[in-house]
Order: sequence, then C-alpha cells, then structure tokens
Amino acid sequence: MATTVQAEQGDSWETLVSWNQFAWLYLVSLFAGLRGLLLWQAGIPGGDVWGMGAISLGGIAIVLRYWVRYSATSQRLVIKNLLTGREIQAIDWKHVSEMAVKRSVVDSILGIGTIVFKSTGEEGMQFRGVNNPESTLRHIQAIRRRRIFPES
Repeated sequence: MATTVQAEQGDSWETLVSWNQFAWLYLVSLFAGLRGLLLWQAGIPGGDVWGMGAISLGGIAIVLRYWVRYSATSQRLVIKNLLTGREIQAIDWKHVSEMAVKRSVVDSILGIGTIVFKSTGEEGMQFRGVNNPESTLRHIQAIRRRRIFPES
C-alpha cells in the first residue's frame, strides 16, 4: 500500500507496515483457532477460550499493522504512531549518509524487507516490514533527488 501524495512540503511517499510482516501471528492465531474448534467439537472444556485467544491475536495483528506509518517527504523521513498521532522518529535528509535494503530468507519469501537509513551524527532509522523494499527504496531515493535537484 505505498502511495505517493502531494503534501505541503512537495512530493511525499508513505506506507504502513506490510500485512506479511505479521505472518507468524496469523499462523499462531490459526493454530489457536483450530485447537479451539477441535476442543469445542469434541465437547472438551476450554475450546471457547482458545477461540477467543485466536480472535484476540487477529485483532492484535490489525492494531500492530496500523501502529506506525512510514513517510518520506522532500525535507525528512518520518516514523509516526497512527494511534496517538505522535512522531516516533524523524531524520532530516541532510543527515542521511547511506540507504540500503536488508532482507532475511523469510523476508524474501514473504516479499518484505527493512530499509536502513544510516546517518551522520544522529541515530539511524529503519523502515521495517516494508512491502517490495527495493521498489520502495527507489521511490524514496527519487523524492530525495527531487529535493536536491528540483528541476529533474
């Protein structure tokens, strides 16, 4: 769900964490739900508790997905908490020295990765669980280039 929008600061890009980032949570929720269903069908007490646990885990996955929004504007990179509206971390482009994509084998299978922004003098930043990280990094680099070379 990467989108490019027009903002007051010029071109910007923003996205949420990928649904695939929480595949492990879906799997645990599925197993809990199946166990609850089997217990309920067998008439063994506790099936309803396992079912409620599965529903709770699914709800947690939804909340976690909407916990943060990653954005890149012509001025800076921002990680924002969508539930509170508070900025978790921000870094100006002038402090970013290097950008790279980090992926594990599991990340590659799920089509996600982490974009790492190394910084000069400040703490670096990471966009974790981003869908199609190579393409996303190219979008972010294009926004940075338009900041440096506005006519391109």
